Amino acid sequence: MTKKTILVVDDAPDNIQLLSAVLSRAYKVKAATHGEKALKIANKIPPPDMIVLDVVMPGMDGFQVCEALKQSETTRGIPVVFLSGTVTEVEREKAAALGAVAFLGKPIDRARLLATLTEVLG
Repeated sequence: MTKKTILVVDDAPDNIQLLSAVLSRAYKVKAATHGEKALKIANKIPPPDMIVLDVVMPGMDGFQVCEALKQSETTRGIPVVFLSGTVTEVEREKAAALGAVAFLGKPIDRARLLATLTEVLG
């Protein structure tokens, strides 16, 4: 069985490394350190099966990346999970309005992250 691909987007290399370590047993992991690169990777064939997206990044923030993904016919069907060091109700509502499937806090709860991915990807 082919592993599903997760695109991890975070401007902090340590977070990418941690997420890759957690996810690489069950998924193929691609990474981007900023929004513009994430959009390029997401638009490649084949696209990732899911995107795990940090909220706070230089340049395009996670919300802007998600909005761009959902506006494109090519990428709008890719599920997005947000990660943030600050989890406010306003951020949760904004993520939901943009079409995100989940909004998780940092530090990363590995069990919750894996459960969310399994629930969405099957």
